[in-house]
Amino acid sequence: MTSPLRRPRVLVIGAGFGGLAAAHELSRDDLADVTVLEKAADIGGVWRENTYPGAACDVPSNLYSYSFARKTDWGRRYAEQPDILGYIHDTADRLGLRDLVRTGVEVTSAAYDDSTATWSVATSGGEVYEADVLVPAVGQLSRPALPAIPGLDTFAGPSFHSAQWRHDVDLAGKRVAVLGTGASAIQFVPRIRETAKHVTVFQRSAPYVVPKPDRAYTDAHHAAFRRVPGFAAAMRTLIWEISEFFGLALTRVAPLAQLIGVAASLNLKRHIKDPVLRAKLTPDYQIGCKRVLFSSEWYPALARENVSVVTDAITEVAPTGVRTADGRLHEADVVVYGTGFKATEFLAPMTITGRDGRDLHAEWAEGARAHLGMAVPGFPNMFLIYGPNTNLGTSSIILMMEQQARYIRQLTRELARGGAARAFEVRREVEQAYDEDVQSRLDRSVWTTCQSWYRTASGRVTTNWPGLVHEYQRRTADVALADYMEVRPRSAAKAVNA
Repeated sequence: MTSPLRRPRVLVIGAGFGGLAAAHELSRDDLADVTVLEKAADIGGVWRENTYPGAACDVPSNLYSYSFARKTDWGRRYAEQPDILGYIHDTADRLGLRDLVRTGVEVTSAAYDDSTATWSVATSGGEVYEADVLVPAVGQLSRPALPAIPGLDTFAGPSFHSAQWRHDVDLAGKRVAVLGTGASAIQFVPRIRETAKHVTVFQRSAPYVVPKPDRAYTDAHHAAFRRVPGFAAAMRTLIWEISEFFGLALTRVAPLAQLIGVAASLNLKRHIKDPVLRAKLTPDYQIGCKRVLFSSEWYPALARENVSVVTDAITEVAPTGVRTADGRLHEADVVVYGTGFKATEFLAPMTITGRDGRDLHAEWAEGARAHLGMAVPGFPNMFLIYGPNTNLGTSSIILMMEQQARYIRQLTRELARGGAARAFEVRREVEQAYDEDVQSRLDRSVWTTCQSWYRTASGRVTTNWPGLVHEYQRRTADVALADYMEVRPRSAAKAVNA
């Protein structure tokens, strides 16, 4: 006799692209009772938080969007932050996902209850939520990182991280010190330079920067996307395959990476004529080791008279500016930190307690790890979105998030079919074999040839997936239930044995 269906209670943490994808997939056909907890006042994730001037995606908008929510009227080939956030809002409203979200609710801890095979989730406001399935979807790039430099708190003027932009600070006519030359800085520096008196960019290592073939979409483009059958889908597929080609260059075929390096070198030589500045902006590490950046504005901005690039090490932030190792004080009115995120500190600062009192961060003391980036031994019915080793060096992370949501749906459906309370926990030997394979491939990759935000202090790459998106999709297309053991509530087990 078939067990009756039940609707598992699913708790998703985070209402960005990943959390909303999970909510959509798990609530389809009334499969589960889904609640999304979001600590901020609105949905949107990184695209709600990052409002700095020039914020935009470096993946074409046709691909950087849900496959189940196509948009035909993007303003540009590479969408800017307001358009992306608007897309998230529109999609959530149209699919009824916003009704599942409770905003202003910050999760502080989650604990698995062995006696009931459920999760108890506590919030900073004192509320407690119960769930059968826990889906953390807080992302890898959600917690800003500030550099460990003496004197950060002594600066007399405004100072802030690019992900916490102070729009109340007028930069017109100001001397602005920018620490960092990563993906955010190459977007906002060209914009703030237009009004600032002077911008001093402090660079620790020069990025590889290739031209960004951006353009505004015309009415003809929009008409073609709407009216020509299959045009939008074909364009999405083409962009995807091109991004996979670049992924192949970074993960398997090193000679192809050199072609990207040539494009970056030509971009540098085209815009930077001063040999001294060009030398400063020439990377001294293997291409792909750090994130390759896309911009057609970065080098032209650095060549302007009101922008200077400093490569001397910073020794301190003083009340009136930034001091470097040569003893010079670079005076500034405003300091902006474009210093990235705490990408390797997965699920921090939440406390996650699994079966038999296991502490997740203790389990991850040597670096975060999870089977397929989603399942952790000892933590039944907890499945991550955008977890360890699922970041991409190229392509659209949304493709990975959608696939993870589909995989979690399969497990949730199995739970629903089972009737009685139970949980799935990945077998430790399965996770161990998977991790050994992934780390072995990563050890041979370009990402281990220098230090970057992809790696922990010990050198382990915990962020990136070593293959292509197509491979990840194949490996997660169907859940192998043999990879999991079934965990029953201890109370039920005692009743059976009594």
